[in-house]
Amino acid sequence: MNSPAAELRVDGVRLLSRLDELAARSAPGPGVTRLAYSAEDEAARALVGSWLREAGLQVRIDTAGNVLGTLPGSAGLPRPLLTGSHLDTVVMGGTLDGAYGVVAAIEVAESLRGRLRHDLVVAAWSNEEGARSTPGMVGSRAAAGTLEPAWLDSPDDDGVPLRARLGADVLTARMGPVEAYLELHVEQGPVLDTAGTVVGAVEGITGQLVGAIDVRSTANHAGTTPMALRQDALAAAAEIVLAIERLALDGAVRVATCGHIRVAPNVRNTIPGRVLLSVDLRDMSDARSEAAWSALVAVVAAVDDRRGTRSQLKVVSRVAAVDCDPCLVALVERAAAARGLGALRLPSGAGHDAQVLSMLGPVGMVFVPSVAGVSHSPGERTESAHLIAGAQVLLDVVAAVDDQPRC
Repeated sequence: MNSPAAELRVDGVRLLSRLDELAARSAPGPGVTRLAYSAEDEAARALVGSWLREAGLQVRIDTAGNVLGTLPGSAGLPRPLLTGSHLDTVVMGGTLDGAYGVVAAIEVAESLRGRLRHDLVVAAWSNEEGARSTPGMVGSRAAAGTLEPAWLDSPDDDGVPLRARLGADVLTARMGPVEAYLELHVEQGPVLDTAGTVVGAVEGITGQLVGAIDVRSTANHAGTTPMALRQDALAAAAEIVLAIERLALDGAVRVATCGHIRVAPNVRNTIPGRVLLSVDLRDMSDARSEAAWSALVAVVAAVDDRRGTRSQLKVVSRVAAVDCDPCLVALVERAAAARGLGALRLPSGAGHDAQVLSMLGPVGMVFVPSVAGVSHSPGERTESAHLIAGAQVLLDVVAAVDDQPRC
């Protein structure tokens, strides 16, 4: 680089303004709802593309719907630096999850224009959240070459397969090796906020096993069917939901959640005949997650035997736990210290595109505090000063990796 890292500064005012502008690309209602492939998602991606062009990057949208901006480096090095996050949200999510990492990455590119040896690629990955019960991290999986072809023809909750949303060439989005992938994100948990620490140097990202359970029985009249003769799919599902919770309470996995339920016919005077349940298992040990899933399969079989229900289970997606590169973890700590900021090493309890992109090269993550640990909610918030500080640390780490790719 031609200038000391200490002289480089992100434009904090523009960062905050753009986050507000991006938050307006939302469906009506509380918080931000920007489901992947929706009109709001398209509007957000177009806006980000315009900002990338303003920053002097070469912009393209690949076959998986990822928005990619490239800032050419001066040395013609074969492996680019890669940074970014996602723009899609959950229903009634917050303003920062994903979007913050994309907007900050654009600020980093703006600040480093004309200073880098490596190419710098800023990415807004598509469908990280798994909209409409699709697998999550679709864009980054395509870039990493791990998108399963079978997923393309599986219909989502709207009956539309990924192939119809993305086109037949989605598997051609695979990228080559990178020098490093760096992702800035709000923590989405309470650790940093509780500790009063501004920067999190992420040591590893939890693995995730996502499953689906389809519980079926015979719908019948709620007034005329004796209790002893019922096959109540919802009552069976209630047992299964509690069994999912027990997996974590008993220590089989770190956390276990059923967050999505659909009941049919969903009529108050009819015994439910079908229930669809989601399963979300997370742990830093993939083996423990697999063992917990096997234990759940056995529990569901026992519920079926006892209640006369018929259940089918399937694994929707697996994302392996990954360790962040020790060199990049150390660089995050050094960058924070150089700016007079405290840093804390911690694991990520949430899944991120970074763990998928570890297939392309070493990955590192920077966290900033989530106030009260709230995320995936309209109440998601991070102090403005912390948002600016996190973007500054990301800039310094990108600059450091460009100067000295390995510690």
